[in-house]
Amino acid sequence: MELFILRHGEAGQRLSSNPSDRQRSLTATGKEEVTEVAKALRKTGTKFDVIASSPLKRAYETAGIVANVFKMSNKLQAWSELAPEGVRTEVYRKICRLRQENSILLVGHEPQLSEMINDIIHTSRSKSGRIVLKKAGLVRIRILACNPVLSGELRWLLTPKILTSK
Repeated sequence: MELFILRHGEAGQRLSSNPSDRQRSLTATGKEEVTEVAKALRKTGTKFDVIASSPLKRAYETAGIVANVFKMSNKLQAWSELAPEGVRTEVYRKICRLRQENSILLVGHEPQLSEMINDIIHTSRSKSGRIVLKKAGLVRIRILACNPVLSGELRWLLTPKILTSK
């Protein structure tokens, strides 16, 4: 199984007067950057069987852009487990229920995504050895096992700048 993890693009400013940040949209720059990342990813020949996104607007917009570029809007799913308050172990359980030959794209938020990456590839939890995913950054992990725990090997860690450089 190939697991791709994409952090949402740049979103509008968080307002202190709005305790619920669920409806914050991507900025024009964020939409443009995610579109370029998706086009670059498509050029690599990558294909997805499932695109799963946090239900929060900025992540779902990001996933929608990717789904449109890949012409697979019918494969887009909202997973509440990918919301910032979601439980990582539930995400792992859902991943492990999918067919092993699948290619999956997850779209979500920090710090959950970096914590998932570090869990799956078993990197050090220390600050010096920890992988942190930047906005519109992308990771590819080859899943090696689901039992006893989800584990895999890091294949790519790409920033938007690397993906879109010409």
